[in-house]
Amino acid sequence: MGRDDQGGARKPLLVLGKIAEILNSFSLTRPAVTLRELQQATGLPMSTLQRLVANMVAHGFLDRSGDLIRVGVRMAYWAAAAVKDFDVLSVVNPVLKELRDKTGETACFFRAEGVHRVCVAVAETHHALRRDMYVGKIAPITVGSAGRVLLAWNPELAEQVLRGSLPQLTEQTVTDPGELRGLIARTRGEGCAITVGERVDGASGLAAPVFDSAADLVGALMVMGPTLRMPYEQCLAWVDVLVEHAERITRTLGGRYPA
Repeated sequence: MGRDDQGGARKPLLVLGKIAEILNSFSLTRPAVTLRELQQATGLPMSTLQRLVANMVAHGFLDRSGDLIRVGVRMAYWAAAAVKDFDVLSVVNPVLKELRDKTGETACFFRAEGVHRVCVAVAETHHALRRDMYVGKIAPITVGSAGRVLLAWNPELAEQVLRGSLPQLTEQTVTDPGELRGLIARTRGEGCAITVGERVDGASGLAAPVFDSAADLVGALMVMGPTLRMPYEQCLAWVDVLVEHAERITRTLGGRYPA
């Protein structure tokens, strides 16, 4: 903060806003950028950007290797204190509400409990027509997009459920182990899952993973609703929005994607 010319109330330092713009230009899917890409992302004058980047590198906010710039490793040291004893749901809940408001549909967060998936947080749609969801609701982990995500990044659990019988809840439920194995691999390759009518007839869902600092799976972020409002094409259109919100939770937790 700095005082104005009259020595009165303090004003925010504009340089902090510029530093935030620079840091916000990085993501888990784009961890390293060139100076030119950074300039395009921030819109800052190149001379200003060069000066700020040089100072941020000097103080550990950024690291530079050749032409590539990354968030500084030292930032992880600071972040570790921020996330110590952190309540994951205090991060998840506001993101769920924002995701619900952006899509208009119910947003929820699932974790694996044995061979089931359990809802641990939810922001319900404001639509009168909705699919029932509440904190504590469980379902077989082998059905639906959230279950697909929870299995895709937990190979031991996936192998366990694939060796057993797969329950059939609807005509669309995948009950063939070979087919499910392929869908789990596809989910891991694509980074998300979309399902229609696998758990409940006339219901759709799309889910994406959230990771912690050890790159271990924390849970699955999901948007769900009636297929009437969420046909496959609409789910596909929301993939980027969903992944962006899942990534936000991961970043806030100091998490990273598995190698």
